[in-house]
Amino acid sequence: MSDRDGFRVGVDDADGYRQVYASPHPAGVGGLSRDGLLLALSHTEHGDTLHPALRVCDARTGEALAELWDGPGNGVTASGWCPVPGDGRLAIVADRTGRRLPEVWTPTTGERVPLTVDLPGEVSVADWSPDGTWLLLAAEHLGRVTLHRYDLSLQRREALPLPTGTVSAARVRPDGSLWYAFTSSAAPPQVRVRSGSGDAVLLTPPGQAAPDGVAYTSLHYGNGDGGEVHAFLATPPGDGPFPLVVEAHGGPHWQVSDSFDPPTQAWVDHGFAVLQPNYRGSTGYGKRWEDALIGDPGRPELVDLLAGRDHLVTEGVADADRCVLTGGSWGGYLTLQGLGTQPHAWAAGVAVVPVADYLTAFADESPGLQEFDRSLFGGTPSDLPELYAERSPLTHVVAVAAPVLVITGANDTRCPKRQVDRYVDALRRLDKPHAYHVFEAGHGSLAVEETIRQRALALDFVAEHLATPPAQR
Repeated sequence: MSDRDGFRVGVDDADGYRQVYASPHPAGVGGLSRDGLLLALSHTEHGDTLHPALRVCDARTGEALAELWDGPGNGVTASGWCPVPGDGRLAIVADRTGRRLPEVWTPTTGERVPLTVDLPGEVSVADWSPDGTWLLLAAEHLGRVTLHRYDLSLQRREALPLPTGTVSAARVRPDGSLWYAFTSSAAPPQVRVRSGSGDAVLLTPPGQAAPDGVAYTSLHYGNGDGGEVHAFLATPPGDGPFPLVVEAHGGPHWQVSDSFDPPTQAWVDHGFAVLQPNYRGSTGYGKRWEDALIGDPGRPELVDLLAGRDHLVTEGVADADRCVLTGGSWGGYLTLQGLGTQPHAWAAGVAVVPVADYLTAFADESPGLQEFDRSLFGGTPSDLPELYAERSPLTHVVAVAAPVLVITGANDTRCPKRQVDRYVDALRRLDKPHAYHVFEAGHGSLAVEETIRQRALALDFVAEHLATPPAQR
């Protein structure tokens, strides 16, 4: 639980509810041991929300029993207790090597055993086997996730044969079978079961089946800043150049994966190429890439997004005069910041639940996000007023040249509406072409009708200004 007074963790069992942890800094629950005696907590008492430490407490009293922290700039998180009663091993993921890799920690003895994993990218622990003899690992590399069985006694990994795509979740069942959620850009998600008798579909989404999508192409391009950006590209049939949508993902510590995404497929259905870069700040590409935004948010991402746009223009894939920048949450922030700082590059923008006025957003957002911003920027707006102002879209609104559609939630606590209103008011005063849609929800909507409405609004808005096809109805 959190409020303006801080963050608290409680335990509710047969003896009733009791608070076992409190701190002014963000904290999270890493899980209870199978016997309910040990509680793993993620905490940021050292002052760095981006790189948490791990503590194990007595679940009855809250007494700290063990602490794990790898020093400044390094993070460690819990991935689950061994399911065998009385077995005190905890699977963890640590980034002290420069990328996230799995280990097994026994808090009561202090023993810490890194797993021998010969895989590229970053690796997490999806689950334990029921008897605690092996771990199910999820390996994340270039926007795709594969599964592996790791024998703890032999220290040996075995890849599970799966189609090309992404596993979004996986669990080992009590009988040893594996249930996993699988998707790819070309096929809607399924929940599948893998056992000794083979691999089969267990669940599919209800209702009419979604049509297959256009498969993504994986590519790399230079960002002109010393790095190579990995991205996915989806294109419609025929030859380019096409109108282009450059989609900035949210987070910023997130990533685009090879997974089914109806909004992306809707753009492609209407004749657009869609580029989805995993810009600096994205997860899955090592700590140096992910931490590149610290002290410099809102600049490296835009360098990477613009470089992708320019690459596709040069390759003849994109029409330079019809490039659209879009995104939601942090991607919405980047959209507005890009329209104001790179006005020559973008013909239109669609920003969904964005940060639009950083100073007002900081004042109104939740305590957890205030701590996140403090760690990301290196201080608060009071500490760094010039940096917050420079990285605020409102500061650059006068330079916006492209029409922009802004969509926000009336009850959003992550990117509150008041700061979006201030940005839209500035667009109105400056007579900038724009449209504003407010929906009755928070940081996004789970209502199908509203999701479809927003997609149609975006397609129609871009069609009005770039002479592309309007939304199919």
